[in-house]
Amino acid sequence: MTATNQPQCIGILTSGGDSPGMNAAIRAITRSAIFNGYTVKGIYRGYEGLMAGEIKEFTTEDVSNIIQRGGTILKSSRSQLFPTPEGRKKAYDQIRKAGIDSLIIIGGNGSLTGARALAQEYGVTCIGLPGTIDNDLYGTDSTIGYDTAINTIVECVDKLRDTAQSHQNIFFVEVMGRDAGFLAENSAIASGAEAAIIPEYKTDEDQLAKFMNRGIRKSKKSCIVIVCESPGNPNGGAMYYAERMKKEYPNFNVRVSILGHLQRGGSPTAFDRILASRMGAAAVKAIQQGQRNVMIGIKNDEMVYVPLCEAITRQKPISPELLQVQDELSI
Repeated sequence: MTATNQPQCIGILTSGGDSPGMNAAIRAITRSAIFNGYTVKGIYRGYEGLMAGEIKEFTTEDVSNIIQRGGTILKSSRSQLFPTPEGRKKAYDQIRKAGIDSLIIIGGNGSLTGARALAQEYGVTCIGLPGTIDNDLYGTDSTIGYDTAINTIVECVDKLRDTAQSHQNIFFVEVMGRDAGFLAENSAIASGAEAAIIPEYKTDEDQLAKFMNRGIRKSKKSCIVIVCESPGNPNGGAMYYAERMKKEYPNFNVRVSILGHLQRGGSPTAFDRILASRMGAAAVKAIQQGQRNVMIGIKNDEMVYVPLCEAITRQKPISPELLQVQDELSI
């Protein structure tokens, strides 16, 4: 039983881009919270739904048969109003009206940034779960949905390689990741791609020129290059490198495949289901322990608490060893 001075009602919302495993996290939070004597309320459509009061009390039946499903049963959204003081005031008023004592937010950098602002302004206890395929949140080895997305990318690249070899094409395959190259770098290694172009790899040497000089012109007529998306940057992304390739190396057949939202869908892998379940239970435990304004992370297979301010502001580095492995295997 929980002590009388502990929060008695936990609200759950998913926000921003969906990621496979969010439903497993919702299920784990709901069941663990009810097991420990809490009331649970699901908040639909993220912060937009919170401001509008789209809140429903959850039972264990509400989260039955969802662990295998992609997406999020709570729906999601990207709110333009919530980042404003007026929006957060609306959200806080609805939190009070619903009798919610603690809020668990499943999402990426933007979602946890919103949680931190709400906590700072109104003293709401906020616990974050890293739900993003980008794996870019500091303080956790993996995020919910990342493993599934990697497997989806590798499956697509395996199929693209068949046609690349048949037609002797160079394929530039664009993957998500925003400003982080974890998806691109690790999927390149896993799929045997000849190169990965990522934002973290910043040297004086042009990444495309390095790739071409490593032997592609000498020995290979087909290959795969994984490129991290580059929103807002005209000098990045698969289309940019493909156009350069056509101009600078006109003897090669160049194709582009942008995987897009395909990467977010599908049933979560066993790894993501287990990770989401552990993190969901850990979030409830954090509330029981009186933790405030932290993100649940995993480090060396142990659940850890990461201050929200660190999770959203510090840059998560890519291991130099990964870059070295990709470099050595790309010859």
